[in-house]
Amino acid sequence: MATALPAPLVEMDGRRLYYTFIAGARKVIEHQVELNKINVFPVNDGDTGTNLASTIRAVIDSLHPHKSYKITADRIAETSLVNARGNSGIIFAQFLYGMSMETGNFKTINIAQFAESIKKSIRYIYEAIANPVEGTMLTVIRDWADYIYDNRNKFTDFNEMFLGSVEILNRSLIETKSKLAVLAKANVVDAGARGFVLFIEGIIEFITHRNIKELIQAKAETALFEKIEETIPQNVEFRFCTEALIKDCKVNSKSILEILNRYGDSIVVAGSDRMKRLHVHTNTPADLFSELRETGTIAFQKADDMIRQSDVVYNRKWKIAIVTDSTCDLAQDLIDQYQINMLPININFGENHYLDKVTIQPEQFYKLLEENNDYPKSAQVNEKSFTNLYSHLASHYDSIIAIHLSDKLSGTFGSSQKAAKAISREFNKPISVINSKSLSGALGLLVLRAAMAIEEGYSHEKVVEMTEGWAKKIKVLVSVKNLKYLIRGGRLSATRGLIARMLNVNPIVSIDESGKAVVFDKAFNQKAIMERVIHHVKQQAREGSIWNYIVLHANNEEAANWYIARMEEITSLKPVSVVNISPVIGANVGIGAAAVAFLPE
Repeated sequence: MATALPAPLVEMDGRRLYYTFIAGARKVIEHQVELNKINVFPVNDGDTGTNLASTIRAVIDSLHPHKSYKITADRIAETSLVNARGNSGIIFAQFLYGMSMETGNFKTINIAQFAESIKKSIRYIYEAIANPVEGTMLTVIRDWADYIYDNRNKFTDFNEMFLGSVEILNRSLIETKSKLAVLAKANVVDAGARGFVLFIEGIIEFITHRNIKELIQAKAETALFEKIEETIPQNVEFRFCTEALIKDCKVNSKSILEILNRYGDSIVVAGSDRMKRLHVHTNTPADLFSELRETGTIAFQKADDMIRQSDVVYNRKWKIAIVTDSTCDLAQDLIDQYQINMLPININFGENHYLDKVTIQPEQFYKLLEENNDYPKSAQVNEKSFTNLYSHLASHYDSIIAIHLSDKLSGTFGSSQKAAKAISREFNKPISVINSKSLSGALGLLVLRAAMAIEEGYSHEKVVEMTEGWAKKIKVLVSVKNLKYLIRGGRLSATRGLIARMLNVNPIVSIDESGKAVVFDKAFNQKAIMERVIHHVKQQAREGSIWNYIVLHANNEEAANWYIARMEEITSLKPVSVVNISPVIGANVGIGAAAVAFLPE
């Protein structure tokens, strides 16, 4: 028996627009795995579904309906732009921005006015993209907008209009396969275009099957998707999918496009001078952001590693994904070998914003630390970043294990837990988040040993159990060379610092059992404090063997080499890694500090 259509909707107000958007958004979130699996253009990094879901999830999470159509349209557009992610996410957000800009100050809108606004919004998309490519999301949106505009006088009802557009949407979607060779080769439609079609399908389902009460109460559940045809991996020319949000931009979009063109491809510049959203694929995000800082205030930046994302889709070594944060000091070759997913902590020098180890490297950081009067401040990885990562990983792995720096030192662990709970429920897959109660090389050793356990075939539950046991044994001992950084960072009062300097006292900083930073020991000069570190390592070695260790330093290779020689004498082992210590940690212990992290058996 056919479902009866609801009463005709001649005019749409802000509330109806809101609930219509939510219906489409939920459909996209439910099918994000499908979109990830068919994602081959512009880069086959398998994250189109995750990016679109992230872009529209923010509207679900943060907005409430307003009676006015114009006010609701503006709020949806701005929220989408601020939270847009990936090429498809920014294109979709720019479409919404164009639609809001081309809508008059109406409390309600009729079909002719709606058709006019979406027809004119297409210009905004094409102007935002440096090199528009047909056979993608923008083509399908344009075809849909043209259909609505051309038939605006035939429809008397919004419900009828959306239902009538299904045929043109599906035809345009299928044609993407013939317009782009890479899609034809992989035998898939464009993922972004499919995402837009799903959005409209969600609206149609709302029209035909749901009322508003059911929509509000419904929980979006991600559908599993087994793709019949295997897509074909390709080389990733530019490693980082890089994005920025620039507020109060001092230059026009053309100038921004010229800058981005020097650094890579897949370029989109969306939004207005008040708030521009940028997207580019590049190999040098640090250099790019250095130049962009002259154009305005960078309120947000990200640089996703597309090689790692591509490995997740096409070259997974194991069924369990491992995640950590950038305070995990481990050599890059080991991070790559074990496919460790690392989210960067945020670092701010005054108004300048950086991503730890991504848009600023340790060598650059210590140079700024020495030259800059502003003391750097760090900020935790936020919940949204974890939500995006976990959504992507859950699309491809059976489970996820995350290991983070101590919850006493950062809110990163809490953000990860909240995101893990939500995504685990959404995908119905286990995500375990472990508090290392440590950081730096100690965290690096824990992450490495957990990754090796995954490689050896241990179950998710067993890896978690073993890692939590190792976390109770792990040690990191940092010999501090200069107290001024501890004083600048507020870790040591100026008075105590003055007394310590007068007495020529140097501390060993460590982490206690609860995960707090403490002064573990002290001596009267740098040489003596390093000897005290080795003394404590020897004590541990007498109690039982050491599994392995990492040597760390803050631009002090001489001290690192001294520690390596002494540790080899004690353990008969080469260090797992020798690392220039994470900027987040180096900001507090300062230039010249050196450390040993070790894990007893």
